[in-house]
Amino acid sequence: MVCLGNICRSPLAQGILESKVDPDKVYIDSAGTAAYHVGNLPDERSIKVASKYGLDLRHQRARKFSVNDFDTFDYIYAMDSSNYQNILLLARNKKDEEKVQMILNEVYPNANKNVPDPYYGGTDGFEKVYKMLDDVCEIIARKL
Repeated sequence: MVCLGNICRSPLAQGILESKVDPDKVYIDSAGTAAYHVGNLPDERSIKVASKYGLDLRHQRARKFSVNDFDTFDYIYAMDSSNYQNILLLARNKKDEEKVQMILNEVYPNANKNVPDPYYGGTDGFEKVYKMLDDVCEIIARKL
């Protein structure tokens, strides 16, 4: 799960998907394409909305996406087109590129819709993003 700073959307997606799969069989992580918040907890508004739905994100720490992630993960989900392009710039080959997908394409195939960044908005934006990611993570969990 990849967004820009790894404190809003991708930690939510990580936490939601973790709650829907067997952690002994599936490893999920999140990262940002920028290093603005490396080592920090998710945004308190992400923590709060996740907590409302029984999820705890406080074990997560922001990190920057790296080329090594192509070796570690089978699927790499970008939250928006900008981060999708930034991830592809790090791809070493076609195999790496094929792992990268826009997350909402799981709900809206080939539509390339963005998960809106709630960072500069209020709590309501985090709630909308949570519900959006919950729907898509349900689909991903069934696929896994």
